Amino acid sequence: MNEEAVVSKALVSEQASVSCDAQASGKALVAENVSKSFGAKDGSARVVLSDVSIRVDPGQIVGLRGPSGAGKSTLGRILAGLEVPDLGQCFCDGVPVGAVRSRAGQRVRGQIGMVFQSPRRSCDPRMTLGRTIRSAARQGRQGRRDGQRTGKSVDIDELIRNVGLTPDLLDRFPSQVSDGQLQRAAVARTLAAGPRYLICDEMTAMLDAANSAAIVEVIRDFAVSGGGVLMISHEHRLLAAVCDGVLALE
Repeated sequence: MNEEAVVSKALVSEQASVSCDAQASGKALVAENVSKSFGAKDGSARVVLSDVSIRVDPGQIVGLRGPSGAGKSTLGRILAGLEVPDLGQCFCDGVPVGAVRSRAGQRVRGQIGMVFQSPRRSCDPRMTLGRTIRSAARQGRQGRRDGQRTGKSVDIDELIRNVGLTPDLLDRFPSQVSDGQLQRAAVARTLAAGPRYLICDEMTAMLDAANSAAIVEVIRDFAVSGGGVLMISHEHRLLAAVCDGVLALE
């Protein structure tokens, strides 16, 4: 395993295999000096992230681990543009992630995909799995035509096979499948849209060993083709086996 760096809530250290240099220039997904707090029940502020920086380059799989409450998921959501940091900024290929009103900002939103730990919170219960995946693929194609996406097009049938979804599952609704089956569909849907960067938040938590291995292979293929991946997990062995390097939030 590559040497592991420790990311405290106040500092990100650097190692040879995983760069934490938060330079916004160039092709990379970057968090630069990000801080985030949430209000506690007693009215005080609970600091989740403090002055954290991280960089994910194309073709790289960066692991992020840490105990519950360390801010792993919060950092992932901030990088994806789903949360706004109190301080600091995120960049995707040099463009601020939060600049959603500009044309460049709209393009950024399509460059970053995120797979969540709980797929039922992110999948439309009114759409079959097959429709969900193919709808994402259509949006990706439209985005590339409009110049809002630059990720590669995806062979949808091959992607569906690779994540282990059988034809009968494609005609089912989320309520008719297991959490593991739905998570595989969520991975396929996210990749079908053709992002340049992928954030995986405890992606394999709902999967058995065989399906976890299949999904990990899909993620590896994504990185080999030039995609950048931030893999968030508490599974130390998984990160050690898959990632180019691992960072720890503590």
